[in-house]
Amino acid sequence: MSRHLSAPPHPLARPAAWLMALLLAAGLPAAPAAAQSAPGEPVEAPSSIGPLSVETVATGLRSPWGLAFLPDGRMLVTERPGQLRIVSRSGTVSAPVAGVPPVLARGQGGLLDVALAPDFADSRLIFLTYAEPREGAAGTSVARGRLVEQNGDARLDNVEVIFRQSPAASGGNHFGSRLVFARDGTLFVTLGDRASLREQAQNLTNHIGKVVRIAPDGSVPADNPFRDRNGARPEIWSIGHRNVQGAALDPATGLLWTIEHGARGGDELNRPEAGKNYGWPVITYGRDYSGAKIGEGTAKPGMEQPVKYWDPSFAPSGLAFYTGTLMPQWKGDLFTGGLAGARLVRLKLDPARTGVAEEEILLADLGERIRDVRQGPDGALWLLTDDPSNGRLLRLAPAE
Repeated sequence: MSRHLSAPPHPLARPAAWLMALLLAAGLPAAPAAAQSAPGEPVEAPSSIGPLSVETVATGLRSPWGLAFLPDGRMLVTERPGQLRIVSRSGTVSAPVAGVPPVLARGQGGLLDVALAPDFADSRLIFLTYAEPREGAAGTSVARGRLVEQNGDARLDNVEVIFRQSPAASGGNHFGSRLVFARDGTLFVTLGDRASLREQAQNLTNHIGKVVRIAPDGSVPADNPFRDRNGARPEIWSIGHRNVQGAALDPATGLLWTIEHGARGGDELNRPEAGKNYGWPVITYGRDYSGAKIGEGTAKPGMEQPVKYWDPSFAPSGLAFYTGTLMPQWKGDLFTGGLAGARLVRLKLDPARTGVAEEEILLADLGERIRDVRQGPDGALWLLTDDPSNGRLLRLAPAE
């Protein structure tokens, strides 16, 4: 019998987390030991389809950010400070995978998303997005490398950077960034506005506040919308984005969906189309953190409206369409995590799959910042919780 969900104790009340915090405060590295089994049984959480079981699979992760499933059911998990780890289904966390590029682990920057190449079974290629340090500044970059496992160790071989956001900027905010492979094998990359450069989200001569589309080797697809526009960056797919931290491909239509952070209000769910302008910072449903108005209003000709916006913000992160049979009532629905909002959000789309017909807030009593959400090969939803020393990997499924 599972326990009913209640807010967890403060992290420092847990002995392992207390020791981790003490080591970090003293400037000492924490040992990258395998995660211990979570104490107690799974907890139960209410939902529209009945009670859900929330199982803690792994603990002790350091600001986990991105999650991808290997063909054998194990998981690749990125940690923002710069580590890539392999987590078994039983919750054993590997030592860091060698060969990961250096990252700028400051503010919101660090090692971000991870994705497997569509032909991973043959190529063993994985893709990483991260804040790359560049001569006193940083920018979002994409690297790929071949995952090699040998004698119990793992490393990335033949690592190469295939894309660099330009220009780089100082500061540690608004890097994005998610990776999504399209049906045709091209790769979407979401790029933040770097906060201090937000006006550049409307400028076609740079990658600030954009979604870009590249080939797996970093080259530019022939049908990109701005490829032949003089002065425009040919990788650009869409413009006018603030800080997209969730992206997924609709399995029913093959179209890209994204979710991005607003300022004070104005989180947006979008369906970015080739060559279109999503308004930031000219139009927005949010206000600046000072309370000041941003831009010109909420609408302007030539700029797209969001599919849905939120005010107040809940700081969405991660995005996944559910296609499994374990929870058939939710088939085709979208799921996203909430950071400041500390929740999981389910979004049921309308029959045309162009709008949101229903919203459900889940796991609000968990009290955890949810950074990423993915569907596993077992049909369950898998979540990463955002904590600097005791991030968790959770499995969400119907309670028995």
